[in-house]
Amino acid sequence: MQILVIEDELRVAEMIQKGLTELGFQVTLAYDGEMGKKMALFKPFDLILLDLVLPKINGIDLCNEIRRNLPHIPIIMLTALGTTDDKIEGFDAGANDYLVKPFDFRELHARIRALINRTQGLNNGFKQGFILRFADLEMNLETKIVKRNHEQVNLTPKEFRLLEYMMSNSERVLSRTEIAEKVWDTFDSGTNFIDVYINYLRKKIDKDHAVKLIHTKPGMGFIFKEG
Repeated sequence: MQILVIEDELRVAEMIQKGLTELGFQVTLAYDGEMGKKMALFKPFDLILLDLVLPKINGIDLCNEIRRNLPHIPIIMLTALGTTDDKIEGFDAGANDYLVKPFDFRELHARIRALINRTQGLNNGFKQGFILRFADLEMNLETKIVKRNHEQVNLTPKEFRLLEYMMSNSERVLSRTEIAEKVWDTFDSGTNFIDVYINYLRKKIDKDHAVKLIHTKPGMGFIFKEG
């Protein structure tokens, strides 16, 4: 597995490189956003570890640029900025996961494994033209078009992914931990970024509709059902 690490702190970059190399990964280092961009677009990698605060091109802009050119490559964002707003900004830029410094290397390895396994599973299980339907809500997994009562609903990539998971698991209570692991490929359900995205979906899916589809189960999580 080829991993690109874009990290301007030399000590952190070399620690990650040493640990991943010992685990059998091939690791390439880039120490600023401009160098990281050139490497990411020049050579095929299986996964990118991306610092948020970088010289020349910051991590958010770089993540957006990589995602535009490489829509399927897994990206884990590494940063000392761990607020809910920081995480949402990273996810909206296209990051698959978000790990706050300082972190335990074992956790980084676990997240890399989980993300690579999930990405490979999605690539193997892709269904062209498949449509999910629930009540008057319709989701086309090929065209990425979502309609409620025949009116199109515009979603961000993360909102689409969250809605797809909830529709695929309708009538079942989904805990925040499960949503964090299955939708965001992260084990972090401690902050309220999941609740923030649930509220985003509610405004777009349920607002102005008498029948609500997204419901909260206090102390347990959320359930997608009519009523």
